[in-house]
Amino acid sequence: MTHSIRNRANILQSSDPAIYRIRTSVDSARGKLPLSAATLRNAASGDLFGAVQDAGMGTRPEDVLREQVLILSTSGGLRRASGQAIALGYHTGHFELDALVRVAAEELRRLGALPFAGYVSDPCDGRTQGTSGMMDSLAYRNDAAILFRRLIRSLPKAKCVLGIASCDKGLPAMMMALVATDMPCVVVPGGVTLPPKRAEDLGRIQSIGARFARAEVSLDYAREQTCASCASAGGGCHFLGTAATSQVVSEALGLSLPHAALAPSGESIWLDMAKRSAVALLHLQQRRISVKNIVTPESLHNAMTLHAAFGGSTNLLLHLPAIAHAAGLDRPTVRDWIEVNARVPRLVSVLPNGPIQHPTNFVFHAGGVPEVMLHLRELGLLHLEVQTVSGQTLDANLAWWERSERRKRLKNILYEQENIDPADVIYSPARAREKGLTSTVTFPAGNIAPHGCVIKSTSIDPSLLDGEGVFRMTGPACVFTSEPAAIAAIKKGDVRPGDIMVLICIGPLGSGMEETFQVTAALKYLSWGKTVALITDGRFSGVSTGVCIGHVGPEALAGGPIGKIIDGDIIRIEIDRRALAGEVNVVGEAGCSESELSPERGTTLLTRRPLRSDLAPQTHLPDDTRLWAALQNISGGTWGGAVYDVEMILEKIR
Repeated sequence: MTHSIRNRANILQSSDPAIYRIRTSVDSARGKLPLSAATLRNAASGDLFGAVQDAGMGTRPEDVLREQVLILSTSGGLRRASGQAIALGYHTGHFELDALVRVAAEELRRLGALPFAGYVSDPCDGRTQGTSGMMDSLAYRNDAAILFRRLIRSLPKAKCVLGIASCDKGLPAMMMALVATDMPCVVVPGGVTLPPKRAEDLGRIQSIGARFARAEVSLDYAREQTCASCASAGGGCHFLGTAATSQVVSEALGLSLPHAALAPSGESIWLDMAKRSAVALLHLQQRRISVKNIVTPESLHNAMTLHAAFGGSTNLLLHLPAIAHAAGLDRPTVRDWIEVNARVPRLVSVLPNGPIQHPTNFVFHAGGVPEVMLHLRELGLLHLEVQTVSGQTLDANLAWWERSERRKRLKNILYEQENIDPADVIYSPARAREKGLTSTVTFPAGNIAPHGCVIKSTSIDPSLLDGEGVFRMTGPACVFTSEPAAIAAIKKGDVRPGDIMVLICIGPLGSGMEETFQVTAALKYLSWGKTVALITDGRFSGVSTGVCIGHVGPEALAGGPIGKIIDGDIIRIEIDRRALAGEVNVVGEAGCSESELSPERGTTLLTRRPLRSDLAPQTHLPDDTRLWAALQNISGGTWGGAVYDVEMILEKIR
């Protein structure tokens, strides 16, 4: 602490005489609420008491009966009018959202509505990496969605909802809440932080500890870069991680206005988007266009298509099924994801996949979601007839975008300020092929993961591929039952080039399915890290890249064969980035000759071998998360979106 507290008496007794100038009652507001006799006779007592409360909060009597509009957000922290912090938020992604709430509320008032605002703040996955806080990360999403839904139902006179959110769990939770209603709803994505001119990006900086431990950076460099990497006070991180991908998905679903995703936080264009979203919400209300008219099987398909075209975070394999479930739609299956990724080319060159590491706000300037959609429209990959929150179809939105002044001017700004050709950020399909971009995700099979696993295959270093675009690796297993043990081994030098790290007991039952970005970032940015592969029953940060195979099912603590692997087992990985196919197998044990190695031998080995004796949930796994893990496991597990399926749970109880 900067200041020591010496006088204990100051805690018990104040020295401020003003505390005794205290009122015992006050004059009430003057005027009369415009209540009719019929209202007084027939309205619920809660409606009348609500009007009393509205007057008590300073609403003019004549405004109390205006149409109520609810603004929900994930806003966190407390700022002065100047923008400086009084109390910090958990992260920049929600720290400036109060400005969007204010602009939207003022516009709603101007248009004759009565806005209410509610808040459910969200955690920072970056802040909790490598800590026990990560055990609450994925479980938080369902809790937040429940709270948002309860807040919506707790304002029973509200006619429509504006949702303002930005980051990894808050924005998926917001979408899960809104699509469960039958009201007009609009999502305002919280935007992205501006990148620093002369510092590491927010993905790379998270590996600074590992690089320092291996003497790849100096102490002075680490001190300087950690101060400079977060260059602005608002918005999601400036890479296409889970936060940014969720914004893309919101717009692709039709829940956000065209060209809303990835707006630079704090800028006028960002505030303007919130203002126009408020107008759009009232327009939907007047036309009685519900969120149920917008989120349909066709718009869900569009969202999956955009995920593939952007090369988005694998965490959306958890979130999109959850959004579909909340909307009462069929959840997309692995087969659905495979079919989409087989058809859809990746078109966006952005952090972390590249090939050029552009920050996400450059994608916004290059045209963002609607620009990518123009290319996908040419390929016939979109459902163009779907309704969107603009009040128009997707086809009409794209017709506007194609000829808009906004499109032309923002592209010019990117070229003039950064000397970057927008066509080098968002590629045409032909240019993407020329640059060697491959589709986003592959779902390998194999004896390690009978129920499936996933790799963001587009992010495998091209130098590791053969002439056919196939990654092949055979190496010894280094097994870890916790992420702290894995990162400690990397820092100490116990993990070597050519090793295959197997990180277990961090699936839902083990740790709430924590992210492993502390490990994957170290492997990405250490000079030799790309020669090491990682296989885990946990999940990855959206900014993770490399040979990282996750979501392995069944997880170790559910009896999966991954929980039988021991140090020295020989593992063979084969990923075909072009065909989107692959296998991950144990092929033998330590000491086997090359001629003895085969998936069949490995299958026999795993079948005969018992589970490891050291399998256990992570220390300090919260009971709240244990309950979440059990409920989502009954409801279809992680491949079903880690949701609560009430009917399945009740049937299990019965």
